Amino acid sequence: MDKLLITGGTPLRGDMTISGAKNAALPIIAASLLTAEPLHLGNVPHLADINTLSTLLKRMGCIINRDIKHADGDDLFTINAANIHSQEAPYDLVKTMRASILVLGPLLARFGHAKVSLPGGCAIGQRPVDQHIKGLQALGANITVEGGYIYATAPTVNGERRLQGSLVRTDMITVTGTENLLMAACLARGETILENAAREPEVSDLAHLLVAMGANISGIGTDRLVIQGVDTLHGANYTVMPDRIEAGTFLCAVAMTGGEITLHKTDAASMGATLDKLRECGLKLNINADGTCIQASMSVGTIPSAMSFQTREYPGFATDMQAQIMAVNTIANGVATISEHIFENRFMHVQELCRLGADITIDGHTAIVRGIKQLNGAPVIATDLRASACLVIAALAAKGQSVLDRVYHLDRGYEQMEIKLRAVGAQIERISHKQSA
Repeated sequence: MDKLLITGGTPLRGDMTISGAKNAALPIIAASLLTAEPLHLGNVPHLADINTLSTLLKRMGCIINRDIKHADGDDLFTINAANIHSQEAPYDLVKTMRASILVLGPLLARFGHAKVSLPGGCAIGQRPVDQHIKGLQALGANITVEGGYIYATAPTVNGERRLQGSLVRTDMITVTGTENLLMAACLARGETILENAAREPEVSDLAHLLVAMGANISGIGTDRLVIQGVDTLHGANYTVMPDRIEAGTFLCAVAMTGGEITLHKTDAASMGATLDKLRECGLKLNINADGTCIQASMSVGTIPSAMSFQTREYPGFATDMQAQIMAVNTIANGVATISEHIFENRFMHVQELCRLGADITIDGHTAIVRGIKQLNGAPVIATDLRASACLVIAALAAKGQSVLDRVYHLDRGYEQMEIKLRAVGAQIERISHKQSA
């Protein structure tokens, strides 16, 4: 099992390129199941979660190719789902990644039936799929849950199994639920209205891809999506949006270590709440006119100001940035109050930050962070994806060496993080199991 060896205390200086967004790429890849024609996708990140979903689609019969290049040198990720021979997503793959549930809607919409294992993934909360099921039932699906599997069948009309458009109002805002229902509605008969839809930029990215495939969707970017069903969707060429969470994570690193970095291929418009908080802590930001380049600087030795916030659905503060901003607060001037309103168990990184010397107390869904002068290196363990990123940037600011275990969490959502950080001066290296044996 790989580990990261990090020696803190070095300011970051240089240029970094932001990868494609994991949370946009996964539903976009799942959308390939909606058509028999190939999708050609640019800016798909090289991540463990992408590999997991690719393996799942290949098992169903998809052909996936990644060795073709764009003119600018980026990978072109091509998926052909013309010859699907299985509509099942088995437990051995779905258990490792919750986003695998995203194949349910497309399979049901195109083939009229699907068998999908209940999902797994990070242990940061229950994240039930009841809203997915409720929404698909509103579209006419017959769904049963037995032996850890969801069995779904579309209604039969004139000898054809096909979902029926309807009004769907979820009880809560759910990103993957909105994505699943959006994909399913594209091939349903008639009009579907999704109310209380998630407004995350990654949802909009999926919607724009579906429109490029021939879908009829209005209200993109709002909490009310209206979809006019079509008989078929076709292939498309599409570029995945930049990863706003990766960009925010690297900005937090500069806020903790000092220095100056320039992030390229960003989408500043999608990062509003994160950028607001980082400005509040004292990080200086210079963003170009179209938001694709962010220059960030913090004078070495400057103490960040404490930042209090509550996580909320977009456009509120993203839960996926909570741990990283908490890390900045550990060395900030003042006391920060952080309330987590999205996932009930997303403070597991707190005890690991405390191993580095942080002063944090938890009261229910609220963490109180009292800034200290200096963190100190220590062995720490990643408990989930964003916790691992939080611990990396905290270790970069700590005195001495830290060793981060369970790096596989990091590899799920950050493309070559240690290589990118090393290129801007960080002292960080990956230690493989063989090296440490």
